[in-house]
Amino acid sequence: MPRAILCILDSVGIGGAPDADKYGDVGANTFGHIAEWAHAGKADRAGLRAGPLNVPNLDALGIGAAIKLSTGVLPPGLSATAGGGIFGVGREVSNGKDTPSGHWEIAGVPVPFDWGYFPQTEPTFPPDLIAEFIKRAKLPGILGDKHASGTTIIAELGEESIRTGKPICYTSIDSVFQIAAHETHFGLERLYEICQIAFELTAPLMIGRVIARPFVGKDAASFKRTGNRRDFAIPPPAPTLLDRNQTAGHQVYAIGKISDIYAGHGVTHKIKGTGLDQLFDKTLDAMTMADDRALIMTNFVDFDSEYGHRRDVPGYAAALEFFDSRLPEMIAAMRHDDLLVLTADHGNDPTWTGSDHTREQIPILVFSPSLGQSEIGIRTTFADIGESIAHWLGLAPGAHGKSFL
Repeated sequence: MPRAILCILDSVGIGGAPDADKYGDVGANTFGHIAEWAHAGKADRAGLRAGPLNVPNLDALGIGAAIKLSTGVLPPGLSATAGGGIFGVGREVSNGKDTPSGHWEIAGVPVPFDWGYFPQTEPTFPPDLIAEFIKRAKLPGILGDKHASGTTIIAELGEESIRTGKPICYTSIDSVFQIAAHETHFGLERLYEICQIAFELTAPLMIGRVIARPFVGKDAASFKRTGNRRDFAIPPPAPTLLDRNQTAGHQVYAIGKISDIYAGHGVTHKIKGTGLDQLFDKTLDAMTMADDRALIMTNFVDFDSEYGHRRDVPGYAAALEFFDSRLPEMIAAMRHDDLLVLTADHGNDPTWTGSDHTREQIPILVFSPSLGQSEIGIRTTFADIGESIAHWLGLAPGAHGKSFL
């Protein structure tokens, strides 16, 4: 009986979004620009990697062909044809370039509203919101109150946060309210508690997520975020692919931050993991446990959080090569009627200006031992991915999207 493994390579966009001008992202191309950077042999001061981008397994599944289909240009070192899978391009209909928008649309529920955002001012949060947050959470105050990179602001304000007991509150161009605090000095459960309060206060503003960002370390030089991140998210407005498969009596394995993104809806097995290596291992573990008609869904967040937002091109390139090196393990673990789908939720071009997501089209790479090779073109909504998986699992058609299988 069929199963489906859906891997979201967080932020691995492939350029070409027709409405990128609305977001200041005309010309962004996450995967393509990384390939160009590597081919040009630019210096990697950290000594992390060298030479052209080495991703033979992704290329065999059609990543090069998908980028050419998306942008009209084949990046150097990649192939214009797929060697044994189905490839295509996804185009988003939801507004924004957020994680929830991309994930919900992939699962068959395009976002029918505009998210709320905080202005790029300092302070950035409404004073009445912060006053009520401090009152309800019984805090001595907050630090930050601005747009910032998470790792940067923790290095900047972490020591003061430990000294004063004030959490660090910040945001980005995305619809988020992020709160960082030390796991030991502030307390992990206390951090989750105040994040829940912040979520209740920001939900009327249509802020998509409040994110708990715990960190450890003794000082600015040693602070490091941990894997105990938790997202408090507005739930999808309609049943997603996850809900539909659960309602049909089948398993849904949510690995990484997947459960948080869907506010826990439709999840039968929640599995946490930190880092690409562990997330890959957890996915393989789920494949050994999953029953017939199970959906296994993993978000590989490091592409986005560790390399895209930090504009770390060599780090992103090395991460893509690492994922590619382990891909044969996943394919070898597949049953004859398993379906593997590799895709993304948005872009985050590490060669781009700023530190935020980029509005891009996404790759759709599909493989099953029981399927041949074909091109599915440019799909007019990410929801086609969810509908194709639903068809594979024997679920009734949903309200959005069309199966390409």
